Amino acid sequence: MFKNRKEAGEILGKKVKEVFDGQLENPIVLGIPRGGVIVAKPVAFAINGELQIIVARKIGFPHNPECAIGAVSEEGDVILDQRFVGIVPESFLKEEIEKELKEAKRRRLLYANGKFPEIEERDVIIVDDGIATGATVESAILLVKRKNPKRIILAVPVIPKDKVEKFSKLVDHLVAVEVPETFWAVGQFYEDFSQTTDEEVIEIMERNQ
Repeated sequence: MFKNRKEAGEILGKKVKEVFDGQLENPIVLGIPRGGVIVAKPVAFAINGELQIIVARKIGFPHNPECAIGAVSEEGDVILDQRFVGIVPESFLKEEIEKELKEAKRRRLLYANGKFPEIEERDVIIVDDGIATGATVESAILLVKRKNPKRIILAVPVIPKDKVEKFSKLVDHLVAVEVPETFWAVGQFYEDFSQTTDEEVIEIMERNQ
């Protein structure tokens, strides 16, 4: 149980530092807004890396937006749960993808002046506050892969045990603090999992400049 996202990031940062022991090449830490940016800040500090963001948005099920059926990155990389393809109307999917892509671009502009960071031939550490379905993280990984990084490292405070094999294959390295067998939601591993605001993310990114 983590006290909050800040503590989770501090613990995760120590683990990333221990695993790579100074062997990271020009590292850049990409936090997924909003909550992932809070976690990413102490990770970047621990490894003396650059802190930036990567935006990915969940696509929710009709009439149940908290249930993810996929995700889209800020540059349109779409991940869909194949169990729902053919069940969820294509018109709904198209509308939701467009809506979430618009929101992703709004966040990129608001948090980072609309510019995607330079990551070619760098060690890229993608950070979120945890993985449940993993759709948003997977769409972020797709985007990073297209930018020709040196290595992709996924670093999260918590990931379900049954997701480890999948994500270990999607990236070069997976670093996680907690890997529980029993998992309902990311929030169950935090004492304080209150929603992060735009203002909190903006303050972190402005201080980071």
